Order: sequence, then structure tokens, then C-alpha cells
Amino acid sequence: MSNAELATSYAALILADDGVDITADKLTTLIKAANIEDVEPIWCSLFAKALEGKDVKDLLLNVGSGGGAAAAPTAGGAAPAAAAEETKEEEKEEAKEESDEDMGFGLFD
Repeated sequence: MSNAELATSYAALILADDGVDITADKLTTLIKAANIEDVEPIWCSLFAKALEGKDVKDLLLNVGSGGGAAAAPTAGGAAPAAAAEETKEEEKEEAKEESDEDMGFGLFD
């Protein structure tokens, strides 16, 4: 991570900790107050747009929480039939791909 990215990240964390909205202007002001000179304005704009409308504290607290549990199948027999149909389609696609690969010559022949 470059100094510009690191400075912008820290500035965003400071603003989030104070409960202030994260904007490019506020990020730039904090970075200039810290006497960091090599930060291009695009970094502040990128971080402000990326964090717009997001709760940074919530993002930090849920870093390792993953994507959630898989959905439970609905009642009835449709789910197993649909799953079996999908696997048959996948097997057909794989068989087709394998036959296309053997063209009679190799890359290093």
C-alpha cells in the first residue's frame, strides 16, 4: 500500500471515528493538516465515493463474517429434482468441453 493510500485510509478512519461524513474535501483537509504532501486528489475522491453511504465502523466489525448461510430448500420435491437437473446439464457441458480440447495437436508439438 502506498503512502497516499495509507494516509487516505487513516483520514477516513479518523472521520468515521468522529462520526463525520466522509467527503473528498474533508479527507484532503485532514491529509494536508498532517503535512503529507504526496497524496494526489484522486485518492480522496476514490475513497469518498467508495465509502459514500456506508458505515465504516460496521464494515470494520464485520470483516470476517463471510457471506451468510445457504438458503434452506423450500417444502416439496422440486428442489432435489432441480438440483439433479442442474448436475446433468453441468456434466453435459463438461463432456462437450473435453471433446473440444483434443484437436489432435499440442502447444509444444
